[in-house]
Amino acid sequence: MPVFKTPFNGYSVRFSPFYESRLAVATAQNFGILGNGRVHVIDLAPTGPVINELVAFDTADGVYDVAWSESHDSVLAAAIADGSIKVYDTALPPQSNPVRSLKEHAREVHGLDYNPTRRDSFLSASWDDSVKLWTLDRPASLRTFREHAYCVYSVAWNPKHADVFASASGDCTVRIWDVREPGSTMIIPGHEHEILSCDWNKYDECLIATASVDKSIKIWDVRNYRVPVSVLNGHGYAVRKIKFSPHRRNLLVSCSYDMTVCLWDFMVEDALVGRYDHHTEFAVGVDLSVLVDGLMASTGWDELVYVWQQGMDPRAS
Repeated sequence: MPVFKTPFNGYSVRFSPFYESRLAVATAQNFGILGNGRVHVIDLAPTGPVINELVAFDTADGVYDVAWSESHDSVLAAAIADGSIKVYDTALPPQSNPVRSLKEHAREVHGLDYNPTRRDSFLSASWDDSVKLWTLDRPASLRTFREHAYCVYSVAWNPKHADVFASASGDCTVRIWDVREPGSTMIIPGHEHEILSCDWNKYDECLIATASVDKSIKIWDVRNYRVPVSVLNGHGYAVRKIKFSPHRRNLLVSCSYDMTVCLWDFMVEDALVGRYDHHTEFAVGVDLSVLVDGLMASTGWDELVYVWQQGMDPRAS
């Protein structure tokens, strides 16, 4: 399966919601501690296991996440270590990019998520403990959500409710928000250690998954969150990112500092249905294609991006 080598350490990978062969990759120099960043937009070749770079955008600081626009097929946003969000348009020449630079966060922007139902707005999660709501037609954020007591690492819109989102924080909680309400509508004290990622189930709008430094993934039903629906153990170190399948209700994928990517069915007893150990450094970015069932991608600090079909060996050529 195809592999793409990045000059810097991989941080995030996202499939395009418009083109089944296109992905964006966020990278940062020196493991994101200090130095430059680069956003790569890459295409899978139709003829063989080859990945071609369509365009790359350089940044003065590391890039921690990327999110494709849900309304414009050539537009994507990047989360930058200087606290800014840079917006790029691949249809424009490099000198015309970025088309926007949104700078309000006081610290690193760590996560982004585009609204999949309303399609005009996106969220940013920052180490300044806040979440911000943006639209591309406004230079300033529409709203800032401040309740977390520590870094916010991840945000995720609910796939069915256009005004509802979740945020995952180092304060060991996930908060559920409705943008029409003044404060969070629910606080889930999900783990005893930092929560690094969260994602909503794409078929049941009441189910949300959380991933933590405690090495576990938990599935919660927001109608009754006293006890998790499921606890998934199997990673050896912190679970960095999780993503529910867009095609199968009970399936989710995770990546971890143990260098593996794992596939889970949270409704069966032996929940771990696949483990991929192709990375040789921290695996920190993972995604599942919305357009192609079973197509997966991952990136890590080994400066590699892998794209493969579920059940295949990512390293097989």
